[in-house]
Amino acid sequence: MEIRENTLFDRVFRDSKGKIVIAQPPNLPLIVWIAASLLKLVVTTGKINLGLELVAFGSLFTWAWEELFQGVNYLRRALGLIVLVGLIASKIQN
Repeated sequence: MEIRENTLFDRVFRDSKGKIVIAQPPNLPLIVWIAASLLKLVVTTGKINLGLELVAFGSLFTWAWEELFQGVNYLRRALGLIVLVGLIASKIQN
């Protein structure tokens, strides 16, 4: 059994099993965000569009929150923080 030094590179890019993780298959909140965002391109006005906007925002917020606190490495957690700050900033400007 090899003992590895836990370097900054390892903490940023590796998961708990030692695999380098940069991208992952989308999870449910990300899939919902993609679907709602695509549907918003089809339904551009009205209450349905507003509902899709809320679903898209909520699901992306949920994804970012989960990545921030449960991301497999520092890179994924930083990505969650960046998206979360961006979402909040976009709503403040409106």
